[in-house]
Amino acid sequence: MPIRTGLQSSWIDVSVALRNGMVHWPGDPPFECERVHDMSLGDANNLSRIRMGTHSGTHVDAPLHFIADGKGVDEMPLKATIGRARVIEISDTTSIKPRELRQHRIQRGERILIKTDNSRWVWKSDSFVEDFVYIPKEAAYFLAERGVMLVGVDYLSVGGYKCNGSEVHRIFLEAGIWLIEGLDLSLVTPGKYELICLPLKIVKGEGAPARAVVRPVTAARGHRR
Repeated sequence: MPIRTGLQSSWIDVSVALRNGMVHWPGDPPFECERVHDMSLGDANNLSRIRMGTHSGTHVDAPLHFIADGKGVDEMPLKATIGRARVIEISDTTSIKPRELRQHRIQRGERILIKTDNSRWVWKSDSFVEDFVYIPKEAAYFLAERGVMLVGVDYLSVGGYKCNGSEVHRIFLEAGIWLIEGLDLSLVTPGKYELICLPLKIVKGEGAPARAVVRPVTAARGHRR
């Protein structure tokens, strides 16, 4: 939902809300939030206990996720997920292919958020969607060769469920590309944005849940990077 901070600026929350029963990657721990102190039961305060996988909902993947000696999420440079980003829209409803990516003239150092058909419907289901639009290895190599800084996708993984998603992760992470997975881009149109995405600072974490917001770039602040 939009977060209004003034008459001339509007941030859009592109994070997925964490809640009991929400979709998670098969085999990963589900998200569970349990109230352990409850004022309605006479306790002095409200306090909850959370159990979850580090890749629940909107999250950042660090190199350590698939590289044994890779950086943890606590070592992520802030510039990886804070700054100018570009949302591009992919029309293919199966996968994100290089031939469609070429049309967007992606440049070195860009932060690229990819909106697909996923944004239209997948987050409406609490059941895992196996045939979501994903990045195959050919497209991962294409983006790695372009030297992008960040790739964000609108479901739980950059790689597909029925193909070698691990290989896709390694292509990106070995190239030094940070990943945001689990974005909700349903309210975002293609274009240039300011991005703020901060994962929890988990020491030696291979990933971490994150809150991500974007704001359209206007002519007044279009010179900033």
